[in-house]
Amino acid sequence: MTLGGIDIVMLIASMMVAATPILLAATGEMVAEKSGVLNLGVEGMMIMGAIGGFAAAVATGSPVIGFLAAAVAGAVMALLFAFLTLRLLSNQVATGLALTLFGLGLSALLGQGMQGIKPPATMKLPFGPLTDLPVLGPIVFGHDWVVYLSLALVMAVRWFLRHARGGLILRAVGENPEAAHALGYPVVRVRMMALAFGGALAGLGGAYLSLVRVPQWTEGMTAGAGWIALAIVVFASWKAERVLLGAYLFGGITVLQLRLQAAGVAIPVQILSAAPYLITILVLVVMSARGGRAALAAPAALGRPFHATR
Repeated sequence: MTLGGIDIVMLIASMMVAATPILLAATGEMVAEKSGVLNLGVEGMMIMGAIGGFAAAVATGSPVIGFLAAAVAGAVMALLFAFLTLRLLSNQVATGLALTLFGLGLSALLGQGMQGIKPPATMKLPFGPLTDLPVLGPIVFGHDWVVYLSLALVMAVRWFLRHARGGLILRAVGENPEAAHALGYPVVRVRMMALAFGGALAGLGGAYLSLVRVPQWTEGMTAGAGWIALAIVVFASWKAERVLLGAYLFGGITVLQLRLQAAGVAIPVQILSAAPYLITILVLVVMSARGGRAALAAPAALGRPFHATR
C-alpha cells in the first residue's frame, strides 16, 4: 500500500515509534499539571532519562534496567523541582527553566565518552504469526514493549483521573488546594507524587530516544521534544485522549517529513524539518479552539504556589 512512493503501512508503524517519547513525556506532564504544578523542566528530565537509561543499559547489557534507571533519573529531577517549588516556594516557571538548563548541561558532562557506543537492542514482543498479517501485522503487532506500555499508561491515566478516588483528590488539589487542605488532604504530598510520576514518564521518554528511536547517545538529542510535550498538554486541554492524538500527530508528521526528504521532494529541507513543530501546534490550536478556549480547561490553581500555613 503506497502513496506517492511512500509505504503507508510502514509510515503508520514508524509514526507510533516516533510518537512514543512525546506521548510518555506529555502524559506525565499532564498528571503533574492536573495537581496544579507547572513544570517547564520536561526537556531536562527527558535528557537525563536519555543519558541515565543509556549508561545503565550499556553497563548492564539490559535495556529493561536502562529504562528503569531512566525512570529513576527523571523522577529524581522532578523531586528536585518539587523540593524547590513546594518546600522552598521558588518560582515554578524560573525553576522549571533552570531544571532544563541543568539537565542539558549535566547530561552533556555525563555523556562524555559515550558517543559511538551502541546500546543493547530492545526486542519487539513476540506475537508469532500475528506479526506477519498484512497491514495489521506491522502496525499492531510489530512493536517493542515500550510502545504498548505508553498506550496502556494513557488509558490508565484517563481512567484514574476520571473514576479513581485518588484521581479525584489530584484534581481537587489542582483546582482548589486550600479547600483540599481544609478537607484534610495532603496537598504538598499529592503534588510531589504527581511530579515524581511525571518525571519518571519523561525519563522513560528520554530513554526511548537513546535506546530505541536513535540507539546511541548524542548531546542534546531530545531536540525540543520536552517543549512539544508541554505544548501538547496545553492544546489538548489536559485530556488524556487528546494528548494521545497530539503525540501521534507529531510523530506522523515527523516520519512523513523524513520520508519526503528521502524521496527527494522539491521542498527546502529546512521547511520539512520545521514542519512537525509548526503543523502540530497549528492543528492543536485549531482543535482546542473548536472546543472552547484551552485556558478554560486548565486546572484553576495551575502555577499558583501553596503553603499550608496560609
